[in-house]
Amino acid sequence: MSTGGAGGVKDVEGAEFIAALASHFKKSGKMDLPEWHDIVKTATFKELGPLDKDWYFIRAASICRRLYIRPGAGVGALSAAYGDRNRTKKRMNKYNKASRGLIRHILTQLGEMEIVEKREDQKGRFLSRTGQRELDTIATQIVAARS
Repeated sequence: MSTGGAGGVKDVEGAEFIAALASHFKKSGKMDLPEWHDIVKTATFKELGPLDKDWYFIRAASICRRLYIRPGAGVGALSAAYGDRNRTKKRMNKYNKASRGLIRHILTQLGEMEIVEKREDQKGRFLSRTGQRELDTIATQIVAARS
């Protein structure tokens, strides 16, 4: 999936790429923050909501990167990927999934931006050609800024 030369998404460190893509989403103005973004928790096992004010853009960028690396992931697979252990009282840790409604909302917005698409013949979500091109462009800019 990489562009062949230096600068594909897989050639860039994940945290650096996600931060750059999140700032791109924020600057573009195409992604609207829901009115509940400041009161929602990202999972049931979390005590508080995210402290970073740009968490929504960061999660959207992270989902895009995850779909680039592993295409065909659905809402359930993404929910499991963002899940974590939950410790309740004195019991042993138990794995819980992240909020599926939040992931579904982000995927819907990415679909409206034509970055993510559903395919009729396959399950899950995939990056569209324009989405893949956009992600490769940002990765190329990161590699060019390094050198």
